[in-house]
Amino acid sequence: MRRVCIYCGSRPGLRPAYADAARELGERLAQAGVGIVTGGGRVGLMGVVADAALAAGGEVVGVIPQALVDREVGHAGLTALHVVSTMHERKATMADLADAFVAMPGGLGTLEEIAEALTWLQLGIHAKPCALLDVDGYYVPLVGWLDHAVAEGFVTADRRNAVVVEATAQALVGRLLGC
Repeated sequence: MRRVCIYCGSRPGLRPAYADAARELGERLAQAGVGIVTGGGRVGLMGVVADAALAAGGEVVGVIPQALVDREVGHAGLTALHVVSTMHERKATMADLADAFVAMPGGLGTLEEIAEALTWLQLGIHAKPCALLDVDGYYVPLVGWLDHAVAEGFVTADRRNAVVVEATAQALVGRLLGC
């Protein structure tokens, strides 16, 4: 596995555990020699995971739309920063650069991004691992919804079981490296 795309909040969230998990995930991936693809921002959990990976000697590639660069939220210290025109181009570029997808705690953008990666997996557009880092039970409602969708016949059990869910960065990195 060369790179993992990490979707996460452009805000830090209210619990210190979120930033702690972002730091640990960035460090562990860097120590394993696995690069990170992010949304290219310097803010929120996105900035925390990037800074941690960089400090541990890792590679971090960002992909950011020009409109966000214009708002001065781009991370100037990344290994590489791709500036694109649209959010659609951003997501496609991030997907092309990554060998797996991880969602950390985040908001609507994070949900939309991991949902698209899961949809593409279901449709056979890619066969890359998709995972949730379930910090302090953040994703319990989403996992419950996935189980409900299986029970109601909208998602197959094999597609549900393809979603890696771990509570710690250590366990998540171990599972991804085993994929």
